[in-house]
Amino acid sequence: MLDALFKPASVAIIGASTKELSIGNRIIKNLQDFGYQGPIYPINPKADEVRGIKAYGNICDVPGEIDLAHIVIPNKYVPFAIDDCGKKNVKTVIINTAGFKEIGGKGAELEELVVNKAREHGIRVFGPNCQGIINTDPGIRAYCNFTFTKPEAGGISIVAQSGGVGEVINQRFSELGVGIRMYASNGNACDISIPEILQYWGRDDETRVIVLYVESIADPSKFMEVAREVAAKKPVLGMKAGRTEEGAKAASSHTGGLARMEITTELMFKKTGIIIFRDEEELCQAAAAFATQPIPRGKSVGMITNTGGPAIIATDELIEAGLKIPKLSVRAKAILTDQLYSAASINNPIDVLATANAGHFRAAMDVLMEEETIDSLYINFVTPFFVDNESIAHEIVEVNLLGKKPIVCNLMTDKRQWVGTLRILKEGNVPCYAFPETAARALVALTRYGEIRAREVGEVHIFEDVDMSLALEIIRSKKESGYISQADVNGLLDSYGIPVAPWSLVDNADEAMKAAEKIGYPVVVKVDSEEIVHKSDVGGVAVNIKEESTLRLTLNEMSDKFSSLRYKFFIQKFLSSGKEVIVGAKKEEGLGHLIMAGTGGVLVELLKDASFGIAPLTGAEAAEMLASLKLYPILSGFRGQAGVDIGKLIEIIQRVSMMVTELPSIVEMDLNPIFAFEEGRQPIVVDARIKI
Repeated sequence: MLDALFKPASVAIIGASTKELSIGNRIIKNLQDFGYQGPIYPINPKADEVRGIKAYGNICDVPGEIDLAHIVIPNKYVPFAIDDCGKKNVKTVIINTAGFKEIGGKGAELEELVVNKAREHGIRVFGPNCQGIINTDPGIRAYCNFTFTKPEAGGISIVAQSGGVGEVINQRFSELGVGIRMYASNGNACDISIPEILQYWGRDDETRVIVLYVESIADPSKFMEVAREVAAKKPVLGMKAGRTEEGAKAASSHTGGLARMEITTELMFKKTGIIIFRDEEELCQAAAAFATQPIPRGKSVGMITNTGGPAIIATDELIEAGLKIPKLSVRAKAILTDQLYSAASINNPIDVLATANAGHFRAAMDVLMEEETIDSLYINFVTPFFVDNESIAHEIVEVNLLGKKPIVCNLMTDKRQWVGTLRILKEGNVPCYAFPETAARALVALTRYGEIRAREVGEVHIFEDVDMSLALEIIRSKKESGYISQADVNGLLDSYGIPVAPWSLVDNADEAMKAAEKIGYPVVVKVDSEEIVHKSDVGGVAVNIKEESTLRLTLNEMSDKFSSLRYKFFIQKFLSSGKEVIVGAKKEEGLGHLIMAGTGGVLVELLKDASFGIAPLTGAEAAEMLASLKLYPILSGFRGQAGVDIGKLIEIIQRVSMMVTELPSIVEMDLNPIFAFEEGRQPIVVDARIKI
């Protein structure tokens, strides 16, 4: 439990300062100004008082118990402060001081010393190199932080790895008039981690939505375990920075190269049910809706407007995001015809006209609330001078407080003139937005979470026909890391039931001729050497060889070209048709394997049409990966052309997922191309590479 951190009964500040422009002074000021309910104990051996509060020379001199202590002293003295906190039985410390792991070398050693000492004393550590926490609960009012934005109370809790980004988000909510519940920025996170904070807020009834900003995740498996648990109970809105970072090393496989385009953290978000954002403003605006609105049951939106243009803009935004604006029932139209102006539009969107009064808005809202085909309401509300806008606002609030369906409002007004209207909507928990697109995107986010929560992910399938002993024998026979031979690659694929075009591995040209005759022309010839990664780039592949004479000539040319290498000839049946797909895998430290599916063949690097998932994959996840590809319309059938057997492709993806999960020494894998054929015909792996 993190109650001593987020709900401290008392707070000490080791390094409290009489200097106004210092962190040790600012934290005390923030606690005072925010109305902290517990005792504050400044620790300063050279001062009698700080900001009017009695100071103590050492934390051990404080007469009362201490839940939480800030440490704001030079880094080299922090271990001694931890020892003092241990003597005083302090439960938790926030180390605001920097100069630890983030500077490397001796800083990292110092942080390790601090952590070890804290563990010896049973003290939890938040930080170091961090801002701190905020809790707006009226009974606590803990502003254990040195920043400056004083948030209103609300239902949003924010955890940010970067204090700068966290404060920007906190400040934006303040500007929007949106309250928060709790805030945490834990810096180096040497002890108290983001997963632990997520879990704590997941169990906090007053936290309705969690905003998460990360730059890296120290323990991916723990993060995913906790995130899945929390996101199933309440919305988690996540954002990851560093999408274009060049930190990923160049990879020799197609899967490895394309994985640099994909964001591993975002894949973790997706798998655990976290809603992904790439824009802070959009994240904040969406969170404002999540903080007060129920989750829609589906994609269908009912729209009410008293002006035309914004409704068109909003409709475009909603439809492009996959939501629907369904037609109204005959019953709904009859009611609207009876209760709205004769010139009003009784379609969806419902245009009540600029002269509409509160009764007209209420009639339209009641109709949409009762329509079974409508899952959410979108209101465009311009505030003309010739109607009673406050009455309209009261009606919107009254319907909103029923909580039957989510409502978002595009409020188009002069905030300096229509203060009363704004106040009514805010106090009534109606999320209001200045632009139609912004309101639409917030509603899209609400709907997306509803879909995530309702989706059937299914169970990971375990294939019973796997020859595990053969697979392990091949892996254990490898004495060095690197790419394995084509024969071993195909042996592994065979052991996991992944279909490969008929093949044979031979030592010389004479054996190659016999193998080709047995397999049947046309054939493909490849030079099989662990010293060659991309065979086609060096002339090590010849395809569609239809006769013996051509094969003999090709074998002789390759023998001369690669005479300095250790090699064999790989003979394989040539397949001339089929849609080309790539399936691959890439190991990620601490996470397991990323699985990739995409457009295969020579176009893989050019088109970069790829989708990723995290192993182990269910059938539903594999299907979703394929459906997200630009290639998918061709795979499923396009303009009269027959599609391929999607189910069998999904099975191959699942078998690859099972393979790399059970054989973690596989670092990278490419099955490229896989020829996919019409319904009922098995896809075939034509070429493959595996690195262990």
